[in-house]
Amino acid sequence: MHQGKLVFSQIMMLLPLTTFRRCVAAHRGDHKVKDFTCLDQFLAMAFAQLTYRESLRDIEVNLRAQAKRLYHMGFRCATLSRNTLANANATRPWQIYADYAQHLIGIARPLYIDEPLGIDLDATVYAFDATTIDLCLSMYPWAPFRRAKGAIKLHTLLDLRGAIPSFISITDGKTHEVNVLDDLVIEPGAFYLLDRGYLDYQRLYAIHQSQAFFVTRAKSNTKFQRRYSQPVDRANTQIICDQTGVLTVYYTAKDYPQVIRRVVAKDENGKRLTFLTNNFALSPEMIAALYRQRWQVELFFKWIKQHLRIKTFLGTSENAVKTQIWIAVCTYVLIAILKKRLKLPNSLHEILQILSLTMFETTPINQLLNPPHVNSNIDFEQNQLDLL
Repeated sequence: MHQGKLVFSQIMMLLPLTTFRRCVAAHRGDHKVKDFTCLDQFLAMAFAQLTYRESLRDIEVNLRAQAKRLYHMGFRCATLSRNTLANANATRPWQIYADYAQHLIGIARPLYIDEPLGIDLDATVYAFDATTIDLCLSMYPWAPFRRAKGAIKLHTLLDLRGAIPSFISITDGKTHEVNVLDDLVIEPGAFYLLDRGYLDYQRLYAIHQSQAFFVTRAKSNTKFQRRYSQPVDRANTQIICDQTGVLTVYYTAKDYPQVIRRVVAKDENGKRLTFLTNNFALSPEMIAALYRQRWQVELFFKWIKQHLRIKTFLGTSENAVKTQIWIAVCTYVLIAILKKRLKLPNSLHEILQILSLTMFETTPINQLLNPPHVNSNIDFEQNQLDLL
């Protein structure tokens, strides 16, 4: 007799299935489908993400070994074939899972609104960056990057409160990162942290006109004319100068006609770092500390590459690759929701490591992840008996 819910089922209970059905209906994902529905496809791919499966055959073997438990895991298909899963990944629109991921992100972000930011700033802070995932050009001809190399780019706008992605775009390797800035919906009053790859003054001025703030690194050949300087404490801080001025090159001055702030600071190794921003209210120390928080998006990329299956793909078509990436994002956000809903003290890394080995157990997740109570009372210590 089946007693209790499997760990996998407990995780999937957090899915808003009504919204999932709406996403499927909007893109006609289950049109003329008899047995293996989009929900079955999502569950199979999420199982692969959570248990680190490496291939379609690996997924098939593991789920067929648990055929009697498929129904309790949420599957409605009698069995699972790798050919069926491969065909579903190749033909069913990836936009289903992209829309669903955005809905899950909308659920997760309010849960992390009170998360500490690392600096004393009462504002929304985003870090925008892109990571490149290398592909074989002969197997993925739709993703050109260089002459003999293929790749895709994952552009991510990360909300630094809780490290929840609020915007994700997937392009081929030739698309320059700065072009994706045009797709962002700028939030007034928010801070956008950008590295030097996004130093496009026309787009930075668009952020300024949207009443938002940016902090970015200046290039070494940036021509800047100082108008006046603010006093700084060089003896007790790492700040070298805090200046207000204008850009002097004709085209850059045309793209950004307003005054801009330049803050020069030193890092721990004594290297000079030059920051440009349109915020004149924060202290220069806060500007430097704010840009230091941009490193969280790099940690996010490193984390998902290490813990989610997005470097080894289960299909070669564009639809299959994007489907796998968007379901990986859904899995990441779902675990983030689980962490907050159950008030778990564990990190996302610890949660995924433990869950990967306990998918078929029936222990409640909060008991599974909470550390066992250690009785420190010495009266309960068991002494070794002396054998006569």
